[in-house]
Parts: sequence; structure tokens; C-alpha cells
Amino acid sequence: MRIYGIKSCDTCRKAIRAFPDAEFVDIRETPLSAADFSVYFEQFGTALVNARSTTWRGLSAQERERDPIALLVENPTLMKRPLIEINGALFLGWTEETQTQLGLS
Repeated sequence: MRIYGIKSCDTCRKAIRAFPDAEFVDIRETPLSAADFSVYFEQFGTALVNARSTTWRGLSAQERERDPIALLVENPTLMKRPLIEINGALFLGWTEETQTQLGLS
């Protein structure tokens, strides 16, 4: 299992506590590639971009219209977190549904 996120993110910390043996990848320290984001975007679409984030609010209207994958590569903190990869399956966010699918509820 691999958890992608930011170590200062409270939601990511919850996922890490739930899965202490998982590999954690801080996307600020180890940025994801455009190819990685393309795969994730193919599955999650615009849900991959956290439009409620401080980073998003700091973008101009023109910047928000850009290609989402390019935005994510340039601003990894725009990614909704955590993104969890386990045995080829991907899960986005730390919702009750995600937790149930991961066998926690």
C-alpha cells in the first residue's frame, strides 16, 4: 500500500495512522510526474483537483482554466488527498466510503 499526500495534512495523517505499515509519499518532497497524474486523472477526473484548497483559491480565473494535469504538476498541493494505491486499486480522499472499501468500517 502506498499513500500519496502531504505530511502536514491532517487528513493524510489519519490515513497514515490507520495504515502505519503503508509507504507514505510526500508529494512535495517527491513530486509526481505528468504521467502519474494522467493515470489518476483518468480514474478520478476533476475530483483529483481540490477546488477548495488554499492553492486553488490563489489561482487566477485564467490559471484555473489550464489543463488540470499541468496545474497538478506545477502545484502538487492542488491534489485531493490522500490518494491511496493498494494492489493496483486507487482510492481518493479519506471518506467513509473509502474507509469501508479499505476494510476499516
